[in-house]
Amino acid sequence: RAADEGRVAARRQVVEVAAQARGWTGARPGGGGEDVFANLVAGADATGTLRASLDQHAAEARAALTTAAEFLESELAPRAGDHDAVGRDTYELQSRYFLGAVIDLDETYEWGWAELHRLHREKVETADRIVAGGSMADAVKALDADPARWIEGGAAFRDWMQHKADEAISDLAGRHFDIPEPVRRIDCRLAPTHDGGIYYTGPSEDFSRPGRMWWSVPDGIDRFAPWRELTVVYHEGVPGHHLQVGQTAYRSDLLNRWQRRLCWVSGHGEGWALYAERLMDELGYLADPADRLGLLDSQSFRAVRVVVDIGMHLGLPIPVDNPFGFHPGEHWTPELMLELMRAHCELDDATLRFERDRYLGWPGQAPSYKVGERIWLQARDDARSRAGTAFDLQAFHRAALDLGAIGLDPLCEALARL
Repeated sequence: RAADEGRVAARRQVVEVAAQARGWTGARPGGGGEDVFANLVAGADATGTLRASLDQHAAEARAALTTAAEFLESELAPRAGDHDAVGRDTYELQSRYFLGAVIDLDETYEWGWAELHRLHREKVETADRIVAGGSMADAVKALDADPARWIEGGAAFRDWMQHKADEAISDLAGRHFDIPEPVRRIDCRLAPTHDGGIYYTGPSEDFSRPGRMWWSVPDGIDRFAPWRELTVVYHEGVPGHHLQVGQTAYRSDLLNRWQRRLCWVSGHGEGWALYAERLMDELGYLADPADRLGLLDSQSFRAVRVVVDIGMHLGLPIPVDNPFGFHPGEHWTPELMLELMRAHCELDDATLRFERDRYLGWPGQAPSYKVGERIWLQARDDARSRAGTAFDLQAFHRAALDLGAIGLDPLCEALARL
């Protein structure tokens, strides 16, 4: 029906989702992919009738996904257009949805450029502390050539994650945060998947299963660079998502079950996690230049999203006076998005292409991390201004997290009343 009314996603999105669907069945165009459903049931401890039932349902799921891919390829893709940008009206709604706040998109676009420039300057300064007179690339090369900067083996890296997560909880509890006793336990594990990255899953309602930080180790990878990942441990663990999600789950006396278990606002949750990374830098936990370079690279990745996402979807011009001399006065294209991302992110090209395509198909979501952090920092500054010398950072954190997951405009309004 939506297609009949002319509302079809861009062809890029339709084609890519079809390819992903085929990849899950082990038939991605050009090769690659794995039969996710067969692999899922293969690991089940089942025999006889149950095994037969699982195999049958896996086959049915595989067939259904194949049918969906065929529909996208044969019926929807021919009706899709090539225009990737959604325009201002749609983008304003999407931005408000992901932030729970109304922002000035044009001002935020300008701020994104300024923030990217600030981070670039700090990366240059930090790289110079690692290799005198060297560039970011020189610093990364030197760090990667240092055997002391590597951890060998997935199990050893998991143990390092656990140590750093436990250390943060021990150090921060009672000093900068009130951390309820059940939340002081976090379990670090290697994920059963192999697509890369660290992520977090919250605790069970009664905390019998703790919150968990997972590392999805890519196939063939058995060496890990902790300087790249320490800031991610703070993002996913404490004081990031584990504290945020765990404290919300713990506050049954203040929050209803929907607030504790189901509500999630991207700008609030991901903004808090970036705020947590920034806070750990402020507290001295990223004093090693290598660890700080990891933080700055992560922050640059989030900042460049603000620029390319807003710029592309709103059709804004690239500033003539932008600090990098990057295609001044031109308008954004998917290719220019990728070019700016390559210049400011230490990520492989396949990842950057995936990210670019995600932004094109999910307008407003990617900037919610960095914009959310900006609003969290402003809320803290406002609270400090109101309280003056009586400002208590630990009390601010407790009051803010006790509100649970809410939009960022309501968050600021609630904190102003406290």
